[in-house]
Amino acid sequence: MKGPVFFCDDDASIRTSLQQTLELEDINVRCFADGQALIDHLEENWPGVVISDINMPGMDGMTLMKRIHQFDHEIPVILLTGHGDISMAVSAMRAGAYDFIEKPYEAELMTDVVRRAYEKRDLTLENRQLKNQLKMNSAPGPRILGKTPIMLRLFSILETIADAPADVLLHGDTGTGKDLVARWLHENSSRLEHNYVAINCGAVPENLIESELFGHESGAFTGADKQRIGKFEYANGGTVFLDEIESMPQSLQVKLLRVLEERKIERLGSNKSIDLDIRIIAATKTDLLNLSNQSGFRSDLYFRLNIVKVDIPALKDREQDIPLLFQHFALIAAARYQREIIPLPTARMAALMQHTWPGNVRELRNLAERYVLLGEHAFDQMSAPFDEEVQNRQTLTELVEQYEVQLITSALSEHQGSIKDAMISLGLPRKTLYDKMKKYGLDKGDYKAGL
Repeated sequence: MKGPVFFCDDDASIRTSLQQTLELEDINVRCFADGQALIDHLEENWPGVVISDINMPGMDGMTLMKRIHQFDHEIPVILLTGHGDISMAVSAMRAGAYDFIEKPYEAELMTDVVRRAYEKRDLTLENRQLKNQLKMNSAPGPRILGKTPIMLRLFSILETIADAPADVLLHGDTGTGKDLVARWLHENSSRLEHNYVAINCGAVPENLIESELFGHESGAFTGADKQRIGKFEYANGGTVFLDEIESMPQSLQVKLLRVLEERKIERLGSNKSIDLDIRIIAATKTDLLNLSNQSGFRSDLYFRLNIVKVDIPALKDREQDIPLLFQHFALIAAARYQREIIPLPTARMAALMQHTWPGNVRELRNLAERYVLLGEHAFDQMSAPFDEEVQNRQTLTELVEQYEVQLITSALSEHQGSIKDAMISLGLPRKTLYDKMKKYGLDKGDYKAGL
C-alpha cells in the first residue's frame, strides 16, 4: 500500500469520497477537517503527499500550504477548489503547489497526480539521504558509516543537532560507538577550534573525579601542592564528553547539575566562580530513567540531561551495514600493518551477517584487524551461526537477498570497486548490477583501496 496521503477538507462527504477513491488504488489516506490538525501530524522527512481544499473556514488551503512549506518546503501539496479559474491556478502554482485540480475531478486524474507527486517526494528524500551520507562519509575527522534506514535516521538527527547549543545524552550498548558520535558532534560544530575533553566517569577513582572535573587550588587537600585546571575549565569554549555517566557518584551529580544550569564552576579550595561556555555530551549504556526510579541516579540530573537524547543502534539491528564496516576496518588495518587484504569468502561474510555481535561495532573492528593479521585463524573463536534457530528467523526472500548482497559485496571488495570487473565476475549485465547495488545501498567508492 502506498501512502500516506493527508487530505484536508471541511466537508465530511468530500473527505469520504476522496478517501475511497484513493484507497481503491491501494493508496493510504488520512483525513483532517482542519489544517492545524494536519500540521500537527507532520514529522521530519515525512514521506507523503498533501491534498487540500482551498476554500475552508479558518485556515484556507493557500495558508495551509504556506505553513507546510515552512515545515518542509519540498512536501508536494495538491490544491482543490470548486471555484477555480486560471488566475487562481497560476497563483497556486507560483506559491509552490505541486498541482491544482478543480472539482469535480475524475478519479483517474486524481490518482495519476498523486502517484507523480509520490515519485517526486521519494526522489527528494532519496537525494537528502545521499547528501547526508556523503557529508558523513567524506568530511574530515571521525566517520560514522552506515546505509541502513536506522542509520540514515541517526545521520539526520545528528545533522540537526550538530551545532545546536543544547547538551546531549547518548544511549547505546557497549561498543556501539558513543565516543565516535560525541567526537563527530564536536568536530561538526562551531566549537571545533576549542578543546574536546573526554572523561570516563567509571574509570576515575571516586576520590579523584571531583578534582579531575573542577580542578583545585594549591593546598586544597593533602597532596595538592600546586593549582590544577579541571576538565570543565580546560574545555571552555569546547565540548566535554562524560562517558558512563551512570557511574558518577551521586554527591558529584549535584555539582554537575549546577554546572548544567548555571554554566559556572569553582575549583576545589576556591570561592571564585569561573564562567563556562561548554557543551556537555553524556553517554550511558543503561536506562537512566529506570535507574533514577530505583534511586541509583538523580532524577533531576536525568531530566536535565534528557533534553536531547540520541539512541545509537546495536550492530545486530543494522546487519546490512556489516559488509561495509568490515571492509572499512580491514582497509584501515591493512594500511596500519602494511598487509594485503585477502578478500573475505562469501561463507565467512554470511557468518558475520548471522553473528549476534554482543560487542557491537568494536567487536567487528577487532575481528577485521585480526583477519588482516591472521587470515582464516581470526575466526577460530567465533561460534558457528548456522543453527536451525537462526535460519528459521528469516524468510526465504530475506535469505536470498542477504546472499545476493554478500556475493556483490565480495565481488566489489575483491576488485576494489571496479564495476567492470565485478560484473564479469558475477556474470551480470552492467544495468542489472547497478540496479542491485542501488537496491541494497552499495557504493563502489566504499570498496576502493586507500579509503
